[in-house]
Amino acid sequence: MLKAYLLTLTVVVAIGLAGCAPGARAQVAVEVGAAPDCPYGYYDVAPYACAPYGYYGPEWFVDGVFIGAGPWFHGPHDFHGYVDNHFHPEHGYKGAMPVRGEHADKHIDAAHFHGNEARDGRGHTVKK
Repeated sequence: MLKAYLLTLTVVVAIGLAGCAPGARAQVAVEVGAAPDCPYGYYDVAPYACAPYGYYGPEWFVDGVFIGAGPWFHGPHDFHGYVDNHFHPEHGYKGAMPVRGEHADKHIDAAHFHGNEARDGRGHTVKK
């Protein structure tokens, strides 16, 4: 009889404590880290690999410094700039890629750049 009483008391206490416990809240954390140090900019989609010379047009650079793409975008909200997506691996590019930390030895020349797609710096294609 004492065993049944203790078991019942234990169950009642456990149910009472469970009812008092605060509900768990779902949490989502996104950590971006520092922007990659790439001589000609980096793709605006993960894994944010360095993009080759010729992928971004001159409007993506201010005094030779890339203004960003993806989570590190530093341009105005209504920014639209051209890219040549033939230089993107998702479009079949298999050519040379710069490495992070490499220094630019060429600068984007507006007269010779042939972009085929306008982008907003946040990974979206836009009409220009």
